Amino acid sequence: MCLPFACRQSLLLVLSFICFTTEPASAQSEKQLFSLEDIWIKGTFSVESVPLFNARKNGTSYTQIDDFGSYQEINEYDLRTGKSLGTVYSSQQSAFSDEIVRYEFSEDEQKLLLFGTAIPIYRHSKLEPVWVVDLQKKTTTALLNEPVLHATFNPQGTKVAYVKDNNLLLKDLTTGTTLPVTDDGKKNFIINGNCDWVYEEEFSFTRAFEWSPDGAYLAYYRFDESGVKEYSIPLYDEGSSYPRLYTYKYPKAGEANSVVNIQLYHVESGTNIAADLGSEKDQYIPRIKWIDKEHLCIYRLNRLQNHLELLQAQASTGATRKIYEEKSPYYVEINDNLNFLPGKQAFVMSSERSGFNHLYIWNWATQQLQALTTGNWEVDEMVGVDQKRGLVYFTAGLEDPKERKLYSVSLKPGAQPKCYTPKPGVYKVQPCTGFKYFLLSHSAVHQVPTFQLINHKGKIVRTLEDNLKLQESLDQYAWGKLNWMKIPNGDGQQLNAYAIYPVNFDREKKYPVLLYQYSGPGSQEVLNKFPLGNYFWHQYLAQRGYIVVCADGTGTGGRGVAFKNKTYLQLGKYESDDQIAVARYIGQLPYVDANRIGIWGWSFGGFMSSTCILKAPKMFKAAIAVAPVTNWRYYDNIYTERYMRTPAENPGGYDLNAPEKMAERLQNKFLLIHGTADDNVHFQHAAVLSKELIKANKQFEQAYYPNKNHGISGGTTRLQLYQRMTDFIFREL
Repeated sequence: MCLPFACRQSLLLVLSFICFTTEPASAQSEKQLFSLEDIWIKGTFSVESVPLFNARKNGTSYTQIDDFGSYQEINEYDLRTGKSLGTVYSSQQSAFSDEIVRYEFSEDEQKLLLFGTAIPIYRHSKLEPVWVVDLQKKTTTALLNEPVLHATFNPQGTKVAYVKDNNLLLKDLTTGTTLPVTDDGKKNFIINGNCDWVYEEEFSFTRAFEWSPDGAYLAYYRFDESGVKEYSIPLYDEGSSYPRLYTYKYPKAGEANSVVNIQLYHVESGTNIAADLGSEKDQYIPRIKWIDKEHLCIYRLNRLQNHLELLQAQASTGATRKIYEEKSPYYVEINDNLNFLPGKQAFVMSSERSGFNHLYIWNWATQQLQALTTGNWEVDEMVGVDQKRGLVYFTAGLEDPKERKLYSVSLKPGAQPKCYTPKPGVYKVQPCTGFKYFLLSHSAVHQVPTFQLINHKGKIVRTLEDNLKLQESLDQYAWGKLNWMKIPNGDGQQLNAYAIYPVNFDREKKYPVLLYQYSGPGSQEVLNKFPLGNYFWHQYLAQRGYIVVCADGTGTGGRGVAFKNKTYLQLGKYESDDQIAVARYIGQLPYVDANRIGIWGWSFGGFMSSTCILKAPKMFKAAIAVAPVTNWRYYDNIYTERYMRTPAENPGGYDLNAPEKMAERLQNKFLLIHGTADDNVHFQHAAVLSKELIKANKQFEQAYYPNKNHGISGGTTRLQLYQRMTDFIFREL
């Protein structure tokens, strides 16, 4: 679903502040309350970040976009001191006529690709106007006179590959000529070099081609989606008497997928060779990576997603051989934690084979597997492999699953991880070339985001942004106290949770409670970071006398395979049981009004809030479900079958916990919200649940947002949406 990350991100247009206050009640009462307009319109509490930071190949400087109003510059700065080293490019003296949204250097850093204002297609893919800058010749020319997908330099900086109208093309920057790599692309039939909808959403990549290290070959995906069923979305264009239908290929659970091939294009001869992927067509190719200039690694995953094989393909012939495989009784996670070690027929990877996600070295020549990390904790992301120092850098919640800190471990097995970031919180890490420096983004629930540069020994070199102005502004407002909690579920396991208490909290009073959760497989809402999901709105509610509680139940991440995969084949059962247990526990607290407990969520969280109020009407007085799944039969097959297998194999798993099948149980107040143009969780989900509720003669409230996708945003939409939810909560809790 890519929901564990992407949908939660789409819930906020601006970042929110979390403040753990220890001030006396009298001091808090003197401070300001904020409005929904502060959150959704004014951007009162927006966060300053480091603008488009790009480290250069020398490992000692970086570039960034500086905006001067009427023009923009890409300027270079010393990493260690921040001193200006000059201007790389200025739009003042060029033909560039758009805003520079992002940019990329060629490998030799003598050319630039400038990307202008994008036109979104789906959640990740977008058409972009592209200009090519030759820094030596000081020329700026449009790549094409219209937006394209995925413009990418070859390693020599002499050609640019891109996708247009489902075909992959090359532009020769020396001659100015365009060379078609493919010519059979056709909407809703054949896609070359770009992902189909379900790969983009569930395997989290869109550019479906990779240059070989020497630029001699271009490996690319070819999707034949002619056999995939279509889904149509009506769009209500202003001024039009009839809706316009947007039709695209969407494979629902149990339905046919695109047939995927990997092609190897030899640039000099202009020939295409198909890689040998075996006779099975009903399978997935979730990644390709070049091993060296002659060999491509192809990930091959079966339809059930419990058997992963890595194939080594010979670029000149397309012949393949298996160099690694992994099986699971559940499913094999796909990620980017894989790094080949040059000349060693080996790679560093992460795997859950021990019951926790850890780092390993696999040598396919000797068939030896060596563990680099062990223990009852999880590696999150592999930051990189520093072969000069013999280290692997990674982030993990080693001491606490709520944390993400930067560590390294030796490539020689048996060493203990070294921590570079002792402060509590969540770190995002960008290594600079040569691993001499790292750019860190750090936040915690008590700390606004900071951006710092550290060296390879962990010493802070300098702070690039500290958000002190934001902190000073936030100090003017009243904030509810946040406490970390452990809440037992029905099986006696302790769930990580937090609670936000009302401003001027009084233990002698009785307060209403709103539960917030996401609950999707491998997700985490309870993290020590800034911001927590929807925290600004939750603080708004806390300012007005509500307790907000969030708990990560069974199936969520950071706690190992047994905890995460317990929900396999029955999504919704244990997750809802846990949220019901949380409500029961909270309801027994002396300062909680057990008759006024509500629950809400978005996407998987909306599936969960719907399930909970239908399963436990005596526990929840009200629920809000935004863009919920109401039966997994209607959702896409890659995400759904990963956890549920097909409807034919597992009919009970699909229906026993589907809100659609429990509609007659509704007893209390329910608000159902959906965008009519949701390409991810289709409006169909809301429609079928509404139909069943009406059939059962149940009264409920619903709101639909015309032409809005899964994020339900744009203009004043978020303000209107959150006002609607706020009014519902005030009225029903």
